[in-house]
Amino acid sequence: MSIDLQTAVVRRFNRSYTQRIGALEDSFLGMGAPLGTMRLLFEIGFRSGTVTDLRARTGLDAGYVSRQLKRLTEDGLVVLSTDPADRRRRLVELTALGRERWNELETRSAERAQALLEPLTDRQRGRLARALAEADLLVRAALLHFETVDPLSDGARSAVGRYVTELATLFPFAPGEPSERDAAELRAPSGRFVLAVDDGEPVACGGLRDLGDGVAEIKRMWVHPGWRGAGLATRLLRHLETLAAEAGHTRVRLDTNEHLEAAIALYQRAGYRQVDRYNENPDATHFFEKRLAGAPDGAAAPEDPGTYRGVVSSR
Repeated sequence: MSIDLQTAVVRRFNRSYTQRIGALEDSFLGMGAPLGTMRLLFEIGFRSGTVTDLRARTGLDAGYVSRQLKRLTEDGLVVLSTDPADRRRRLVELTALGRERWNELETRSAERAQALLEPLTDRQRGRLARALAEADLLVRAALLHFETVDPLSDGARSAVGRYVTELATLFPFAPGEPSERDAAELRAPSGRFVLAVDDGEPVACGGLRDLGDGVAEIKRMWVHPGWRGAGLATRLLRHLETLAAEAGHTRVRLDTNEHLEAAIALYQRAGYRQVDRYNENPDATHFFEKRLAGAPDGAAAPEDPGTYRGVVSSR
C-alpha cells in the first residue's frame, strides 16, 4: 500500500472515530462540556499532581490548560493549591463534586464503548480490540521524540532504575545506577543522554560517552517492555548514532551479554560487526563496532522495519 493510500486510511479512521465517540459534540457524552474539558477532568482524576505534570501528560498548550482549569474551578470540580515542596508549582485535584462527575464520565465512556462493541460477534470484538491496541502503540510510538537530558535528572534516573531492575531479574549481575562520574561522561560536550517520555513516564533511554580517537560508546540503552514491537529500539539506536556523528565521531562501539540474543540481533541488523574486547566490563561477552555514515569505508545502517522484543543492554 502506497503512502498516499495509508494516509487516506488514517484520515478516514480519524473522521469516523471522532464522530462516533462524540468528540464533535458541544456536550461530550451529555456531560455539559466539550471533549477537551472532560479530558482534563479525566486526567486530573486519573492521576492528580502539578499543573506542569498535567500539561506534560496531555501535550496541551499552557494557555489552553489555564483556561480549562479556570472553567473547572468555577464549576467547583477542581481545586488549585500551592505545592508545599515547591511554592513555584501549583497542585490540581478533584473536589468531592469533581469526583462525582469523574465517576459519571467513566460510566458514560464505558457505556459508549460497549455500544460500539455490542453489534459485533465475540470474534469480531477480539479482532477490534487487538487492532486498536496495536494501533494505539504504533501511533504513540510515531509521536515520541528523544530529548537530550541531564543523566542525573529525575526522568533519567527513573529510566535507568527500571533498566537496572529489569536486568537484575534476568541475571545475577546488573549495572549500578549512574554516579556523578558516570553522569559527567554522559553530558555534553563529550557525551549525551537521551530520554523518551510518554504520558509522563519514561519509555526509552540511552547514552553516549567519548572513548577518544573519534570513537563514541553507546551505554544504558533501554526500551520499556510495553513498547517493544513498535520499532522504538531501532529508532533509539539510529538517534544515538546521529548524535555521535554530529559530535564528530566516526565510529560507535557497544558491549552486551551473550544471553541477550535479541539485542545482539538488533545490532547486527543495524550494521554492527563483532570486534575484540575493548573494555574491562566483566559482564560483557560480545563487543560491536560500526563506522558511521560519511566516515571512511563507512555506511549508514540499513532500514529495519522489524520488531524488537528483548532487553536492550549496552552496559
